[in-house]
Amino acid sequence: MNEFLVEYLPVLIFIGIAIGLAAVMVGASYVVAPQRPDADKLSAYESGFEAFDDARSRFDVRFYLVTLLFIIFDLEIAFLFPWAVSLGEIGVFGFWSMVIFLGVLTIGFVYEWKKGALEWE
Repeated sequence: MNEFLVEYLPVLIFIGIAIGLAAVMVGASYVVAPQRPDADKLSAYESGFEAFDDARSRFDVRFYLVTLLFIIFDLEIAFLFPWAVSLGEIGVFGFWSMVIFLGVLTIGFVYEWKKGALEWE
């Protein structure tokens, strides 16, 4: 049990230093920076504009569509990095598997483009 704690001692020291440094930085910002908030800073928006609509209103479906498109192509990149690193080991089969995967994604992208999913009109 004691050996287990000794192995994690550097991690605990690092966490302690990180927490201490964060506390010093927050404390220094209170000491150095002037604390004089005015009415505009205390309003709902720091820019000074009042809210113009209810926050619980419905969003346009295009926002969700853009989010889904981002997730799809973000996952594509997440699959490309490990594939590129291990390409020498997986050989020709791995190469053509990724080509098929990218082809399917490209067909989906062209379909979305033709349907107007990327237009903001």
